Amino acid sequence: MGPTPQAGGNGPAALLIQMAPIILVLGIFFFLVIRPQQRERQKREAMLSSLKKGDRVITSGGLVGTIVGLGEQVVTLRIADSVRVECLRSAITGLREDSKVSQESA
Repeated sequence: MGPTPQAGGNGPAALLIQMAPIILVLGIFFFLVIRPQQRERQKREAMLSSLKKGDRVITSGGLVGTIVGLGEQVVTLRIADSVRVECLRSAITGLREDSKVSQESA
């Protein structure tokens, strides 16, 4: 003989009340974690698609160089006067902010 069912505790409203905290936590998780990651990914994709020759960039390995050639997936960077390296477009983490300043002073 098991426990006797309690009156009013088996309806859909009781189930909804029990699920409300879980739904609330999932909603908070979405807005605090997933949504900002989506925005950051969109900004990164826009930055990678807008790369052009002459841009100073930083790679994920820490190299700073000027773009001298662009391909679909490969970018050629000049990191010194006669040193050029190829890296994947996805390895570029950002644009160097001082690119216009250094070009004007040169």
